[in-house]
Amino acid sequence: MRNVRILNINFASIVRFFPALLSGFLMAIAFPGINLYPIAFVGLVPLFILIKDMNKKERLAAGTLAGLTQYIFLVYFLVTTLCVYGKLNIFVAVSALILICLYFALYFGLFAFFMGFFKFNSLFMPFIAASLWVALEYLRTYIFSGFPWCLTGYSQYLNNNFIQIVDITGIYGISFAIIFINALIALIIINFSHDKKKVLKSGIFIILIIVLFYSYGIIRHKNIDNQIQTASYAKVAVIQGDIRQDVKWDSKYINTTLYRYFNLSQKACEEKPDLIIWPETALPFYYGYEKQLSDKVDAFIRYSKTNYLIGSPAFKRTKTKIYYYNRVYMLNRFSIETGRYDKIHLIPFGEYVPLGKYLAFLGKLTAQSGDFTSGTASPSPLSFGTSSAGVLICFEIVFPSLSRKFVQNGAEILVTITNDGWFGKSSAAEQHFSQAVFRAIENRRSLARSANTGISGFIDPNGNVLEKSNLFVEAELVKKLPILKIKTFYTSFGDVFAILCCIAIVICFMVNTIIIPKNKSFELN
Repeated sequence: MRNVRILNINFASIVRFFPALLSGFLMAIAFPGINLYPIAFVGLVPLFILIKDMNKKERLAAGTLAGLTQYIFLVYFLVTTLCVYGKLNIFVAVSALILICLYFALYFGLFAFFMGFFKFNSLFMPFIAASLWVALEYLRTYIFSGFPWCLTGYSQYLNNNFIQIVDITGIYGISFAIIFINALIALIIINFSHDKKKVLKSGIFIILIIVLFYSYGIIRHKNIDNQIQTASYAKVAVIQGDIRQDVKWDSKYINTTLYRYFNLSQKACEEKPDLIIWPETALPFYYGYEKQLSDKVDAFIRYSKTNYLIGSPAFKRTKTKIYYYNRVYMLNRFSIETGRYDKIHLIPFGEYVPLGKYLAFLGKLTAQSGDFTSGTASPSPLSFGTSSAGVLICFEIVFPSLSRKFVQNGAEILVTITNDGWFGKSSAAEQHFSQAVFRAIENRRSLARSANTGISGFIDPNGNVLEKSNLFVEAELVKKLPILKIKTFYTSFGDVFAILCCIAIVICFMVNTIIIPKNKSFELN
């Protein structure tokens, strides 16, 4: 009988927490991969309704469960990465996936926990919910070096007119709108049977925010299109070598790799591009140090007579230590280096071990990634011809502030180079690509992306994908990219919107817990 009772309790718990599982699943399928992006606007409604009458521990558990479900569906590819390239056994790989997803899920749990301090049938609740959500996303962008992968707003990268407002608010404005609408729909359901006035007001708010975002988007899109028509252009080529990760660093394949890039670049040269871009660490050797191989690259560049942006590992030796860098070189038509950039924002446990002195026993998640040092130079653009490019290496594209700094410092286009071979044939490559769309709109800059195994392509200042490659194919793409020199509100002032949300939620908590008597809840009818 006792065992039956335990089973009943467990089954009852599963049934009770099912809305949290449902919210996590619905939010996951809104993201790149399945791309059912309209679902994001209702995906969290079950979670809102579930936590309304829960205690603190239950809210924390429900929110964490929703986040865990969402991120397991989104970052499942880590198991393949860790097993195939990190050489970890399946148990360790799955454990690592769960731990990483639990970290992401903690922010969902904190959201649900803190929402319990406010009254759910208040018309002010959606504003509180959206501000709290943005504050937590902003925190995740920076805490522990930052890991803002798949923030809620990124689910809308195909919803082009809706996301144009990020040139003011940054990505956080889209997250705000999604949570605001979810909360309003939940408010309609909560009040439907007993407060028709709140239901009507909630419906009006939903219409207003949708009209506001789309109206701004349509007007701004047309305005930028007009500027594009009169803009100057730079003709840019991106090369996708499709070098398998298991042979990329094998010395027997170095010449094969080089000649593949040479052949693809020669095809691109037929259209006379101003710049040819190779992916992150396209050169599987130390350019400039290994003379014979470097001379081959230099000779080809002189033969093709154009500018090249090439990813390569690099190092610097001191008396006591050797420092390794993930570097990109800008080389002119005479194969003379005109600029370089060392990756600033490294991937924890992928490119370095945080607190390595104490956590070195953990090793790196991917054995082939290297032990890199962060670059120290400011994010200055690299010049080619009469134009300049702000270059972001791999993971750096997910940090809005870095792209913004490049544009502030004069970048006329943005470039991102990456490997992405680690991801295999998963939705991760599209998730990574989707985040570049927002960097283009935030700063109103054309963006070129060169990826070893894909997705490579071009994005215009309105976030339109002009052309892109398929995964795991060789490709050379050439496109004339418009050069805009305007500075958006976001470029000039950064994450003011997110910071205001942080301030707003702090004020709300102070008002609710200090100014208003403790036995009352903060409510604006």
